[in-house]
Amino acid sequence: MRSLRLPQFLLQSRLLLSRFGWDKMAILLLTACALATWLVVIPRMEAELKAQQAAIGKLQALKRTEAPSVPAVTLPVPERRLQNFYQVLGQNGYQEQQLKTLFAIAAKNGLALSQAEYKLAHDQDGHFHTYRISLPLKGSYAAIRQFCEQVLEAIPFASLNDINFKRDSIGNAMLEARISITLYLADADAATKRTSRNPDS
Repeated sequence: MRSLRLPQFLLQSRLLLSRFGWDKMAILLLTACALATWLVVIPRMEAELKAQQAAIGKLQALKRTEAPSVPAVTLPVPERRLQNFYQVLGQNGYQEQQLKTLFAIAAKNGLALSQAEYKLAHDQDGHFHTYRISLPLKGSYAAIRQFCEQVLEAIPFASLNDINFKRDSIGNAMLEARISITLYLADADAATKRTSRNPDS
């Protein structure tokens, strides 16, 4: 049955093509494809475009409702420097440890260290303590210079105020030096007040 229908269908198709011609059939086929595209593909694309536009609208609305970000507060340069100064201060009450560090660095560089002089003071306006140390040293210039550099590296809250050299004779390589160093120490009460005023710092 099917074998009979297939030749008949092919014969009818050939007759139809010969009657209308190949060019007309191609135009008819292209028209049918264009109509199918118009009816099926374009509505689907329009639906997807509307869905994308709706999603973009939701995102924009969500962005508008978000709380604006608060810009970080930047302190003026002088206040920042003052804050950095207070953060570097050493702890008051630990001067013996700092003296041990000084003596250890002197011994490491082969310097003879005589009895040192100490003076503790309090800066009322700045709310910090100073511990001034006067050190008489004896050794070569290179060793004394290295001692000063290593002290400033080991104790970040120390400053080298002045240094005086004395030599017994021109040919003598050994120098006598008096070095003045100041340790800057935190005022515990002032530090507590600053922390309570600036809880985020």
